[in-house]
Parts: sequence; structure tokens; C-alpha cells
Amino acid sequence: MDSPEAFTALGEFLRSRRARLTPADVGLVSYGARRVPGLRREELAQLAGVSVTYYTRLEQGHSANASASVIDAISRALRLTDDEHAHLHDLAKPVPAKRRRTARPDHARAGLVQLIGAMDTVPAVVLGRRNEVLAWNRLGHLLLAGHCDFDAPARPADRPNLIRMLFLDPHTRELYPRRQEECRRAIAALRLIAGRHPDDTALAELIGELSMKSTEFAELWCEHPVHNCMTGTKQFQHPELGALTLQFEALHLPDGSGQRLMTYTAAPGSPSEAALTLLASLGGVLNAEEQLSGG
Repeated sequence: MDSPEAFTALGEFLRSRRARLTPADVGLVSYGARRVPGLRREELAQLAGVSVTYYTRLEQGHSANASASVIDAISRALRLTDDEHAHLHDLAKPVPAKRRRTARPDHARAGLVQLIGAMDTVPAVVLGRRNEVLAWNRLGHLLLAGHCDFDAPARPADRPNLIRMLFLDPHTRELYPRRQEECRRAIAALRLIAGRHPDDTALAELIGELSMKSTEFAELWCEHPVHNCMTGTKQFQHPELGALTLQFEALHLPDGSGQRLMTYTAAPGSPSEAALTLLASLGGVLNAEEQLSGG
């Protein structure tokens, strides 16, 4: 028996993508008044070459195991991006429902922790698939969450979660001057993860918590943005350093754990590079003070 949550997500995603297309966008003539924006189901079914009944059942969650060719045809009709196309396949082919178990705390490999610790000039963070911080180096900690305990990632109960902090932590809210862009990017990546892991209880609880506590999150989540954010530029307004422009890279580990290594670099010779150098020196001072105090 397939997961009903997955089918709900599938229907919501298909409706959201129908709503953003008009008949003119796909070369159709519009007839009559429309109660809601976007393509009608029969128009999309016509474009995809499937029956209206079949498409309706698929959107309502009553038609499991749709063939890959049908999903591809619907994807083309909806003009989905590559990331959206992959997400549609994840939602349309949910894994069989399993007995949900309490998720065990994840951990970063010792070698990976050692690697980022040796990166003196590059902020680096190891994230679990739910955006929980499994490890960070001194620069990563000072860049993203200097107000948190450096050792918190080692304690599963206290681990910072970057997406929770983005929406609920006042210090993190002030860190991103392009807040709407950062929030949309975070939710677009989380949508992909949720589609791949529909039976992840901890992930579902995180989404539920944020939907309840943040109107901003709930509104953006309902828009169904989908994008695999592997690289890009982030703007920061750091409390110690001021404005920073950094290039981020998300390197997914090949072990299937869903963990990823996030790094942040500045353009050579830029003010942001000078700021990171200053941050590195600050991190060195803090580390020396901890060693002297026995911390």
C-alpha cells in the first residue's frame, strides 16, 4: 500500500504547476470564463496524450504506479525544469509504506570532521539531509551561527538546524539581507528531499513544526518551489564583519546518507576575502582562549 502523504503531495504539486500555465502559453485557445487560474485538467490531459479520467485520478491520488512514459509526457506538458521533472517522478513513484521508526541521530564521519577542521580559510559545514548541522569548522561556525555553542553538533538533542534557524531564530533572520531569496532557495531544496524520503518521520515533523510556527514558511511551502541548489551566491550581513558576498558549493556525499558538505568562498582580492581572513584570525584567537581555559 502506498503512502497517502505522497499522493497528497503529488496532487498538490501537479495543481500548482497547472496553475502557472495559461492556454496561450501552450498554444491553446481559451473558451469560457475560468474559475481558477491556469490550465484545466482536460487541457493538460490533451497536451500529455492521456485521458482526462486517468489524469484526474492521478492528481487525486487514486491511480498508483503510473508509467515513466506517462509521467514524462505530463512533465513535458507542464514544461517542468529538470529538477521539477525529477521531483515529479519521486512523487509519482512513492516507495511502499513502511512501519515508521524513530529516526536515529545521524553522525558525520570522523575523517570528514578532520577534513573540514583542516580547512583554515574556508567556512565549511557538514549537513544531514534534514539540514541539521552534523559538524562545522571554526569559520563555518563563526559565519553562520557564532551565537550557538561550537560543540552543539556533537549533541543530537542540541544540534542546530539551518532551515529551522532561518525561519525561527532572530539572529539568523538578520544574517541574510536577501531573506526572501534565501528562504525560497531553502524550501525548494527541502521539497526535493521530502519527495525522495516520504517516510522520513523526523523530516515530516520538522516540516510540520515550521508550518505551525512560521506563516512565512507555510506560505512558501504551499507554492511548491523545487530546485536542487548545488551552487550559487549568498549575501550575508554578518554581525562582526558587515556585508559579505560568498560563493557556496553543496557537495553531496556518495554514500547514500543524504549528507552534504557546504563550503563558502570569496572572490580573490575582494573585500569579502579580506573579511574571511579577519574571521579566520578571530577563530584562531577564540580557539587559543578555549585551550588556555581548558575548554
